Amino acid sequence: MTDRLEILKGRSEHLPTATGPRLRRILTDLADDALVDLFGDPGPGIALVAVGGYGRAEPAFGSDLDLVLVHDGKRNDISAVADAVWYPLWDSGVGLDHSVRTVDEAIMVADGNLKAALGLLDARHVAGDATLATQLAQRARARWRSHAPKRLPELAEAVAERATRLGEVAFLLEPDLKESRGGLRDVHALHALAAAWVAESPPARVIAAGQVLLDARGEIRRLSRGRAHDRLLLQDSESLATMLGYADAFALAHAVADAGRAISWTWDTTWYRVAAGLRSVARWRGGGRRPARRPLGEGVVDQDGEVQLARDVDPAKDPVLVLRAAAAAARSGLPLGRYAVDRLAREAPPMPDPWPDAARDALVALLATGDAAVGVLESLDQVGLLVRLIPEWAAVRSRPQRNPYHRYTVDRHLMEAAARAAAHTREVDRPDLLLLGALLHDIGKGFPGDHTDAGIVQIERIGPRLGLPPEDVDVLVAMVRHHLLLGEAATRRDIDDPGTIASVAASAGSVRILTLLHRLTEADSRATGPTAWNAWKARLIGDLVERARAVLGGERVPSPPSLDDRQRGLLALPDEHVVQVNPLPDEGMFEIVVVNADHVGLLAIIAGVLALNRLDIRRASARRNGGRALLQAAVAAPHERVPEPARLLADLRAALAGTLDVAGRLAARERDYAGARRWTTPGAPQVIFDDDLGSMTVIEVRAPDQAGVLYRIVRALSGLRLDVATAIVATLGLDVVDAFYVREADGGPVADGGRRREIADAILAALGPMEPIDRAESAGRTTQT
Repeated sequence: MTDRLEILKGRSEHLPTATGPRLRRILTDLADDALVDLFGDPGPGIALVAVGGYGRAEPAFGSDLDLVLVHDGKRNDISAVADAVWYPLWDSGVGLDHSVRTVDEAIMVADGNLKAALGLLDARHVAGDATLATQLAQRARARWRSHAPKRLPELAEAVAERATRLGEVAFLLEPDLKESRGGLRDVHALHALAAAWVAESPPARVIAAGQVLLDARGEIRRLSRGRAHDRLLLQDSESLATMLGYADAFALAHAVADAGRAISWTWDTTWYRVAAGLRSVARWRGGGRRPARRPLGEGVVDQDGEVQLARDVDPAKDPVLVLRAAAAAARSGLPLGRYAVDRLAREAPPMPDPWPDAARDALVALLATGDAAVGVLESLDQVGLLVRLIPEWAAVRSRPQRNPYHRYTVDRHLMEAAARAAAHTREVDRPDLLLLGALLHDIGKGFPGDHTDAGIVQIERIGPRLGLPPEDVDVLVAMVRHHLLLGEAATRRDIDDPGTIASVAASAGSVRILTLLHRLTEADSRATGPTAWNAWKARLIGDLVERARAVLGGERVPSPPSLDDRQRGLLALPDEHVVQVNPLPDEGMFEIVVVNADHVGLLAIIAGVLALNRLDIRRASARRNGGRALLQAAVAAPHERVPEPARLLADLRAALAGTLDVAGRLAARERDYAGARRWTTPGAPQVIFDDDLGSMTVIEVRAPDQAGVLYRIVRALSGLRLDVATAIVATLGLDVVDAFYVREADGGPVADGGRRREIADAILAALGPMEPIDRAESAGRTTQT
């Protein structure tokens, strides 16, 4: 008995090596056998019934045993029988969710408690009076059916609340496989709809998706020694993948994401029809009439709030019907009906190659509806129609992007990017290419090699198949080739530098492509995640685009003066130390101005002081004149906090005097944060030298984000007596990409290979120990890690 209970808790030294369904069967049998022994044979009128997950025979290590001791109300030994079962379980530490009730009492409790009602739908006899257990199960299901109009909206509300609170299995870095949207709870909700006789049983693909999540959950509990959590942690992914027979952690994440999407989509489409049915019943009872079929387009009608096919349409003879129906659904704001989408999946013929103009126009019309297009594209995807239309889609389907910067899988990100791009169709001269470019800009992520290079290859195949003329394919290729250009140039380079402006203009090549890239960049960023787009980034990119547009229009590249009037005035201030805080037009952004006597390492000290005050530096520049230094930094202040000039000035003076240990304080903070970063997997930092932007050398450093990383790098550069004119900081998820415009002490660029190696070594040493990677060189760029 003790050994069996220890195994159930997941803390025995003899845990079964089985996984998946076999493991769940073993755990169910162990629990059943233990409970039969404890229950004994007390005679008729009393039974032990498993409910919930245990009733479904889906236990995991450490799962609570959900039990109802049901009796007929005629026995006087109920407490003794219950104690004989409950106390040994409590003493052993097995989790127990228990109750003792008559059938009437159990039904009455379920009437007021959704969880109890759902649990009884899975009632399973374990020991004792089987007739009594059957009676409980039958009455619970009959009650659920008769109360469906009241209970099912309550169930849907619970599903929606969990989705809002816990996010989606498909898109979370560390999803809760049971509670998150698209998780096991949603599979149970689908079974509950079927139990109410308002929907069919979940299809085989949902059952298979549920098995994927159950299998992973079982091994999560094994790794955690039975602790009650169902979250797929990044740190456990490789071990779980090995246990479950996946090639690697990425393959496991892909399977989980695909399972979550199948479950959540099936819930959405099933509940929509159930809710419509409940409304129809209410209308019928109130004397209303059944809605008529309303034409929405050629071969497509609105039938009772769903897009269905017209009675006389033949999908097998009309390859464009799929996209016409999809566009009609998105325009009307109605879902594609399951009957229609399933029929299209069965009967729709392949699209001709190249596509007819009507098909491409229908796809563009679908994408132009914005947010409404996402749900329709998801429906096409779930039944295999999207891959049939664009075969390359299979490579990105449910493909995870396992970092906190990206919110969605690759395919969902592309759908969202197209939806965001729809808001800008009136701002470009080719809205069709903007929408198609947004939908396909990351298609290369499903193929080997650099995703931009791979994407170009795919677009060169997809474009002609869509029926686009060669000049339009060239535009799409340029959009894919340069879809990162504006974001990287604006956030990682100095947009006041003529070299940056000229480079962007040359890469775009035309005002049309520059304008398309501008709106694609915004759409891509907004679809990436909440940290990928803000007013600061928008302003930088907007300014850069305007300057590049001027160059493409024949104007000279603007060359800013070394000092403007404001900077001269600041450098002329008589105070020994000056610190100013000025609000910027972007929310949460401030300009920090520091004027001080010039000396080597001043920028590093100021960067450290700002880091200690929890100010995130986005850009910092240094100007010098007459022995004085002016440093201007654009910073983001968290939690709407306004930086305090007096505190910054005090810290600056202390740091300059050597009484403030900047390095030590930042190191202590990083140690404090390290425990919260259990899910990070930092790669080796990289140091990249770029000579393409003029007389100065740009040193780009890519490294894991940590407290004071800018301070540590600038201190290393200052120690080598390099003049840092500008520092630009970009944060990408768990990494930072810092760019430094530097000169040697004689005013020239960093040209010597040995000197570059010295600089790279100093930066890497400042960032901490790491393993070196092979040096890679390309035209004008040297990368060292």
